[in-house]
Amino acid sequence: MSKTVVVYFSGYGHTRRVAESVAEGAGARLIAIDADGNVPESAWDDLAAADAIIFGAPTYMGSVPWQFKKFADASSKAWFTRNWQDKVFGGFTNSASFNGDKAVTLIWLQTLASQHGGIWVSLGQLPANTKAATRQDENNMGGSVGLLVQTPADASAEEMSVGDLQTAVKYGARVADVAKRLRG
Repeated sequence: MSKTVVVYFSGYGHTRRVAESVAEGAGARLIAIDADGNVPESAWDDLAAADAIIFGAPTYMGSVPWQFKKFADASSKAWFTRNWQDKVFGGFTNSASFNGDKAVTLIWLQTLASQHGGIWVSLGQLPANTKAATRQDENNMGGSVGLLVQTPADASAEEMSVGDLQTAVKYGARVADVAKRLRG
C-alpha cells in the first residue's frame, strides 16, 4: 500500500470538499493549509514520508491563492535536499467559472511537482463532451492534466456537482494506484 497525502488550501469550503473526495479515493491523509498559508510542522514529515502528494487549490485570479504559494515557497527546503524527488504527484483546482483559467492553476501545480523532481499523474478519463452530457457526469469539465471542478459562486460546498466529486474520488484512486505500482 502506498502512502498518499493531499495538501490543499480552501477559502470557502469547496476545495476542502474536493480534497476530502480525492483523499477518499486515495486512502490519503489530509493536510490543510491554513488562512495564513501555514501547515503544522508535523506535516513536513508526513510529506517527506509520502509516496504520493496531491496538491489542491482554488483558482483565484488565474492561479493559486497566496496561501498555497506561501506553502509552495516553504517547500524550497524539501526542494534543496531533493526530499520529494521521484514521488508521484497529482493536482486539482476549483473555481466558480466554467473556465476561470483553471488550466493555468493545474499547470502551476504540475510545474511545482516538476521542480521537486516528481512524476505527475494525469486525470486519465475521457471527457463527458456529448450533447447528452450533464454537469452530473464524470469529467464534465473535460480535464486531462488533473482534476478540474466548477462550483457556482453562490453555491455552498454541499451543492457541488456529484460528477465532479465522483471524478475526484476516481482521480485520488488513480494517483494512489500509480504510486503503488511504481513503488513495486
